[in-house]
Formats: sequence, structure tokens, C-alpha cells
Amino acid sequence: MQNSSDFSDSEIVKDIEYVKKLQEWINDNDFFSKMKKGFSAKRDGFNSKNWHKAVDGKGKTLVIIKTKDNFIFGGFTQVGFNGNTGYIKDSNAFIFSLRNDKGDRIPANFTHNGKNRAIYSGLNHGPWFGSGSDFILESNLQPGYSDFGKSYNLPNGITYDTNETKSYLAGSYDKWVVDEVETYFI
Repeated sequence: MQNSSDFSDSEIVKDIEYVKKLQEWINDNDFFSKMKKGFSAKRDGFNSKNWHKAVDGKGKTLVIIKTKDNFIFGGFTQVGFNGNTGYIKDSNAFIFSLRNDKGDRIPANFTHNGKNRAIYSGLNHGPWFGSGSDFILESNLQPGYSDFGKSYNLPNGITYDTNETKSYLAGSYDKWVVDEVETYFI
């Protein structure tokens, strides 16, 4: 794996504004100077077991998802995924939207609301952020689900459990198709 500090090996993060925002939000020069793309669904397969094999136990983890409709979003956790089944606490975790159909509100990041369920680790699922599945990818990393706002703070003026929150990250609650998943860690 080559160093990926500038996302030059990314098929998703091509806009310098996105790179700058991710660097600003994560605010960890050590992470960016050493990070590597450890998983790509197109390269390694659309399979949660492959994803967990690549990312479990790595610590700080950045997940970036692109849908077929060109929504780009993801999450960052300081503690990472561990392969054990269950929720994991991480008060520094956040999710983000780099591109959606809400234009004026992005790029934007959303902090965890402080409860214990920042991420979920389990071999039968891919990346899972939030207790109410703020976003989750199933075993073949398809389909995805997004119930944004259950565990992560919403943008001002948006109410939880509405069509707007269910479509904010990926365009719909469960009708979105993943084009690529990239996962970075040290």
C-alpha cells in the first residue's frame, strides 16, 4: 500500500476542496502523512468480510462512499472497527457530506451526539455509523441505508426522521446504490 496523504490514489476524492475539508475536520497531520488506502470496493470486492479483513484493528479510520448518483459522504472514527460484534463509543467520531443535492450546505461534517453508539462493528455489515444507522452498508456493501440524525447532529433547520434527513447523505433512505467505498487508515 502506498502513502495516500494527498488522495492521489482515490477514485472519489478528486476535488482539492474536499481534500482540504477532510484535513481540516480530521485535524491530524500524523494521520494524513501516514494514511494508506487499505480498502477499495472496486479493487477488493463488494463484500463486508473483505472490508473487515482490511480495516479491523487499524485504529483511526476514514470511510468515503460514492453512490451511483454521485453523492459523496462518509465517516471518521478515532477508535476504528475491531471485528467484534457490537456498538463502539467514540466521542470524536463524525460523519460528513462532500457532495449531495443540497448544494448550499456542503461540504459539511456532523459530530456525534455524545451517546455510546458512534459506530457498529460486525462481520455481516460494512461501514456502520450511528445507533439508528445514520448510514450503513450491508454484507455485500449494497444496498445502503441512511437514517441520518439518530446519533449524529443534524444541520440547523433540519428535523430528524423526515424525508430530508433520510435523503441528505445518499439521496434516499434505502434506494441508493454504492459505486465505490474507499477506506483509509495508518
